[in-house]
Amino acid sequence: MLDWNRKIIEEFRANKGKVASFARQPLLLLTHTGAKTGKQRTNPLAYFRDGDRFVIVASKGGAPTNPDWYYNLLANPRATIEVGSEQLEVTVEPAGSAERERLWAMVIERNPAFQQYEKKTRRIIPLVILTPSLPGVGTARNV
Repeated sequence: MLDWNRKIIEEFRANKGKVASFARQPLLLLTHTGAKTGKQRTNPLAYFRDGDRFVIVASKGGAPTNPDWYYNLLANPRATIEVGSEQLEVTVEPAGSAERERLWAMVIERNPAFQQYEKKTRRIIPLVILTPSLPGVGTARNV
């Protein structure tokens, strides 16, 4: 998995956010701090826009446990994302139950594959909201 992520990250950065195998689903790179190690980690993730916010899905392909990056974000709710050739500082919060319901409907409408992940697991798949530190006020910088 680490090798797969590394290749996706390299392709993403070389092509200003474009990854051939994800032509229909926009990706971002999430750089976050490890909860136990304190080390910086980067994960390529599908995202969905909700106004100025970005929504990511802690699906882990329908596995019975949440992905490690989810726990890292809970412990350290500030992160950086790369979208296209821009980099944004974000604050992180899990979607509450009512908001999750609305956002989940949006996610599965835009990418029905996530509904299949939901069917594979007994857990409620968390949605995480990434809010730029200063939405719409020049928070982006080129990478």
